[in-house]
Amino acid sequence: MADKPVVFFLSPEVAPFAKTGGLADVAGSLPSALHRLGVEVAVALPFYRLIKEANLSIWEKIPKLEVPLGEEALPCKVFETKTAEGISVYFLDREDLFDRPHLYGTPEGDYYDNFERFCFFSRAALLFAKSTGFHFRIAHCHDWQTGLVPAYLRTVYHADPFFVNMATVFTIHNLGYQGLFPKSKLPISGIPQSEFNPEGIEYWDKISLLKAGISYSDAITTVSQKYSEEIKTPELGQGMDGFLRKRGGAFYGILNGVDYGGWNPFRDPHIPFNYDSGKLEAKKQNKAALMEELGLRPSSNEQPLLGMVSRLSSQKGFDLVLQIAEDAVKLKALLVILGEGDEIYQSALVDLSRKHGENIAVRIGFDDPLAHRIMAGADMLLIPSLYEPCGLTQMYALKYGTVPIVRATGGLDDTIEPFDPAKKSGNGFKFGPYKAEALLGAVQEAFLVFRNKEAWKTLMLNGMKEDFSWDRSARRYLGIYQALIRKKKEGASAA
Repeated sequence: MADKPVVFFLSPEVAPFAKTGGLADVAGSLPSALHRLGVEVAVALPFYRLIKEANLSIWEKIPKLEVPLGEEALPCKVFETKTAEGISVYFLDREDLFDRPHLYGTPEGDYYDNFERFCFFSRAALLFAKSTGFHFRIAHCHDWQTGLVPAYLRTVYHADPFFVNMATVFTIHNLGYQGLFPKSKLPISGIPQSEFNPEGIEYWDKISLLKAGISYSDAITTVSQKYSEEIKTPELGQGMDGFLRKRGGAFYGILNGVDYGGWNPFRDPHIPFNYDSGKLEAKKQNKAALMEELGLRPSSNEQPLLGMVSRLSSQKGFDLVLQIAEDAVKLKALLVILGEGDEIYQSALVDLSRKHGENIAVRIGFDDPLAHRIMAGADMLLIPSLYEPCGLTQMYALKYGTVPIVRATGGLDDTIEPFDPAKKSGNGFKFGPYKAEALLGAVQEAFLVFRNKEAWKTLMLNGMKEDFSWDRSARRYLGIYQALIRKKKEGASAA
């Protein structure tokens, strides 16, 4: 392969090892898709407690690596495992930083030392590569937790011969999470004070690790074309729209793919009845099994079952869900919600399920097998997000014949086409204004079509035909990698 990339994936979470959301799915699936294209890939993430408790086959790669953090050099161990495809995954271990019950914080708030935790991870990843002679050509970094990697390569290590030909790609999975910290913490990172300026790491007199990734990377990507346009506007730019427009020539919107190896109703090990487009009766059996598992008591088997598998936050539209919940019950809807997040939503949803226990089931926490059973058993998947960079659950839902009801934003807008019964086209339902009545209107529209069994079957089959696999997106990333490698090579020749 011309200009063959060697890619080092750096992410704070990677499925199936550690996951809080869609970032983990991307960081787990994209390396495999690149590997299938002949790209050499390795992955690194922190060695969290939940990984240690997973009883994986791992081995020690480096017993001690000295990592600068402030005025100290802290030892780090590195462990390795291999994926089924043979991709190396490295776990960077520092017990006092990563051996905790959650990845980034508790429902009450973020960990107080997240700046230190991810400074350490970012620098340790680079020093690990150097200590082992792993000559990656591309560092592909994901979200604010890795934003310091491009900054280190442009500042602390800019003259280090080992790193001189390495390019960086920074992927914004959600602009709403910016990694903001007091400027007084900058010395801990080792980044020179001179970089605390509006063109560098400074954001409204604070450090922004997300902005560091945007500022210092050779290319910036985000996870859908629509979202790449939205975040360059004042409405959804979170105060960074001007800076993103400035970097427009290096900025790309690439729709995430999904891993149909893990999400396919025909061979899903987590669901009681496997099925495909030719065996839709089994989907009804999954619905019945899900209702029994969660204690729902419908008055009729024909009641529509709405599912949600989501982080519980305002971004995901849970304020709208709470506003329409009573109306949905009056419409004879059943509602199943799985997720964890903000305490205000967790408490309100649990209270709602206690009040309407026969119609509403809520499970707080991360439960991947249950997520699969909800995807297989629900008639519709509800995603009323305030904004949604890409969204993966609507793509999973389509494959399971579960019809998405989404707000027209970001990747939801890119992937869901409203159903037209006359033309028999479309794969779901969309609403525009971020208002409870708009969401309720979309639910009512879906329920009307649901009562027409032939139309509903057409809609389900339309969705199951969709293909959002990673191959197309992986080729776009490969093109960016190769362009950056050529640019580095041309720069070295000119020098």
